[in-house]
Amino acid sequence: MEIDRPPPSQPSGRSEAALGEGGPPGEDVAYWEGLEHTEEFRRLVAARMRFVLPATAFFLAYYFLLPLLNGLVPNLMRTDVIGHVNVAYLFALSQFIVAWLLAAFYIRRANSVFDRLAAAVRDRATRGRRVTP
Repeated sequence: MEIDRPPPSQPSGRSEAALGEGGPPGEDVAYWEGLEHTEEFRRLVAARMRFVLPATAFFLAYYFLLPLLNGLVPNLMRTDVIGHVNVAYLFALSQFIVAWLLAAFYIRRANSVFDRLAAAVRDRATRGRRVTP
């Protein structure tokens, strides 16, 4: 493959006559460049960060609590709960449950908040106005 030559384009299902020489028709153009400076995009990023940063901090603290507790209070972690299943095993298994719960909370938030904000960003991009920083 030559560096100066662009890779061959994939067929898009549209006829070349419909696209013309200059790309898609004007009504299909979305202006993505500079969109990160819009209020809609800033609201989307801020909403995601308000969820993602605390959730990540919580999960990392919960994750590293297992080795810390194993080192600091080994007798507690060795305590058998059910047969030979001890507190450390149950704590380790609980990390899977916590990860699934965080994923479920993220999906719920994405469906109720992030998708609405992302739709506003897409709407702004397809309105056809260029965004200047």
